[in-house]
Amino acid sequence: MAAHATGTIRSGREAEWNPVRIAAFPRLRVLAWRNHVLYACRGYTLLRARIEVHANGIEWEQVGQYHPVWWRALSSFFRLTSRLFRDGFHALAILSSGHLIGAVPGAIVTLLPGEIEFRLAHRVLRGTRPLHIAVTPSDHAFWGEYFDNQQRDEVHVYASTDRGSHWDVAYTFGKGAIRHVHNIVYDEWENCFWMLTGDTGSECRILRASCDFKSVDLVLSGSQQVRAAALVPAADGLYFSTDTPLENNHVCRLDRTGNLTQVAVLSSSSIYGCRVGDSIFFSTMAEPSEVNSSREVCLYGSPDGERWQKLQRWKKDRWPMRLFQYGNAFLPDGCNTTGLLAVTTAAVEHADLETSIWRV
Repeated sequence: MAAHATGTIRSGREAEWNPVRIAAFPRLRVLAWRNHVLYACRGYTLLRARIEVHANGIEWEQVGQYHPVWWRALSSFFRLTSRLFRDGFHALAILSSGHLIGAVPGAIVTLLPGEIEFRLAHRVLRGTRPLHIAVTPSDHAFWGEYFDNQQRDEVHVYASTDRGSHWDVAYTFGKGAIRHVHNIVYDEWENCFWMLTGDTGSECRILRASCDFKSVDLVLSGSQQVRAAALVPAADGLYFSTDTPLENNHVCRLDRTGNLTQVAVLSSSSIYGCRVGDSIFFSTMAEPSEVNSSREVCLYGSPDGERWQKLQRWKKDRWPMRLFQYGNAFLPDGCNTTGLLAVTTAAVEHADLETSIWRV
């Protein structure tokens, strides 16, 4: 399916939409929203804050702690070694029951209501961790394998129906089908999942799955312009950002009738997106290639899905990318009812591992 281009990028005096930063927190990474509660981590310590739009201050409380092997407990304490070893929580799902499911290097961990220490629920044997964990309103949880997979072995989607305590294979991509799973996103409008895979040729796919993964249907495939890791459902359709070093990157909209449109041009690859009310945001990485030369991390946003702006930019810091991470801006998963945007910047000048809160 071919996409046609539309939408505008506004800048300078044309920009009428200007989110305002109201708070910043060092050494804090955002993970997920649960309505007006924001969850974040410092290393392997999980925190949360009840966020109110008109509140004078934001106070964080400790929720729980995961105890990794001794050397990770040490490396996570220092900013550069934490980046080097990709320490801390990388994904979090908050269940309606109060259970928490997290992804840390090498493991899926759970925190039961009333407890303060995360338990090891599942060892991740291929790759270090999934990029996201998706949940249904009935608290069934899913994640897809994300590992290098140069040999193109089969790739599994794992599911838990007991709030993260046990995990079984719910779906398998056959050998040679894809490289890995980038993301699984729940869509409240259609009560289904959208699954994003990569990385080349027909491996680049957007699929629609039922909430039990017994039905999985291919919707888009075969192009770097559907190679995506971030997808944001909205009432009018699905917004996703492309993640390719081989072509120019875009924000695309797949409407509810199946029409695909490119709505904005991005400066480089994008792997994080979120929604705040009717506003939609995507961030880009500082991942220079022959096509995408930018060494900046940028935040793009739209108040309505049509008018797009580059809202913020940060310059990549001096530390080598492959060792100490590409510059990035993490945007949290989950449902946000606050009207505030939370962003964590990493590997950028003057804001490394810093979380900022913006009034949209």
